[in-house]
Amino acid sequence: MSIQCKPTLNALTTPQTHILHFVPRDTADEQDLAADISRSQPNFSPEAVESILQAEDEAILERLLNGEQVTKHGSFSWYISFTGTLENADDPTPPLDECLQLNVRISQPFLDRLRQAARIERLAVTEKLPIITAAEDTVLGLRDVLRSDGMLLITGRNLLFDRNDSGSHCLIEGTRSGSAIQTRVGTVANTEVVLMPDVPSQDDPWNNEYRLSLITRYTEHGTPRTGIYKRMLRTPLAVALTGGGGPPINIGILTGNATAPSVSITGGTISADETLRIQVIQDLSEERLLFSLFALEEDGAEGSEVPVIANGTYTLPGFSGSAVSSLDITVNDYAALWEMIRNDYGGWLVDVLKIESA
Repeated sequence: MSIQCKPTLNALTTPQTHILHFVPRDTADEQDLAADISRSQPNFSPEAVESILQAEDEAILERLLNGEQVTKHGSFSWYISFTGTLENADDPTPPLDECLQLNVRISQPFLDRLRQAARIERLAVTEKLPIITAAEDTVLGLRDVLRSDGMLLITGRNLLFDRNDSGSHCLIEGTRSGSAIQTRVGTVANTEVVLMPDVPSQDDPWNNEYRLSLITRYTEHGTPRTGIYKRMLRTPLAVALTGGGGPPINIGILTGNATAPSVSITGGTISADETLRIQVIQDLSEERLLFSLFALEEDGAEGSEVPVIANGTYTLPGFSGSAVSSLDITVNDYAALWEMIRNDYGGWLVDVLKIESA
């Protein structure tokens, strides 16, 4: 058994000092106390002990209402006190909900026993930082999607920043090139920030991967604190499919900061323009990647999965109700794609595709 504590900054002192702050492991109620007592006194069931504890509360209340001080020798004393002042001795008594107080005093023997038996566990000092837990395009209702004509909702904690402070801002950075401090910011609160993204361009169109961070300071002259979103944001990719006899296409998708695309779209069959999603799921048990097309809406229709284990050309079937009957892709760098999905995307990578007839 140990009592946990950690140093916390005391902002009221100059120079700065720290105070030890108690960190409770849990909260015990009367049922927990009754179970503890029953284990040490097996003749009494937990239910009987809990009834006695509740009866003790009522007995103490009755004694206090009778104007008595209640003392449990060796532990605690309960006594009444009053707050407030009277300008004259014969002024009426203030309302009791404003002046009547109940005090609990710990006996010195009980405190001595606690101090002698206590073992302290000091926790490491943790710095207060902005924590970004999610980012969602609220227009499409999709997480981790970034669009310059969308609305990005960032949620988390400790996110509040002063937009008039040049050192505090949201930042969107391309993983290959480009960065933009966000200026079209709406709501700024401790648990959420809403903005219209300024999306910086990157060197190649398939570089549609971005990092999101937030920099703030918690006091006027405090040190800037940075919170980085652990997931990547990705922008939709435009795909222009040519009809029969048209020039071949090679549109990079599902890539990070590489100078050449890991996967390319090389063709397909469509009956109308459509925005949909393509996903790759990493199947570790079978050591393969599973490609499929699925609807833009959450929990929408999904096409059949196509297993991929090496570089090559594959055809992905459309899904029910889709204007895209099929999409032809070429996996150019299977090894790089495998590593990126495993290291940066937790086994699941998705791109939004805006497919149009050229």
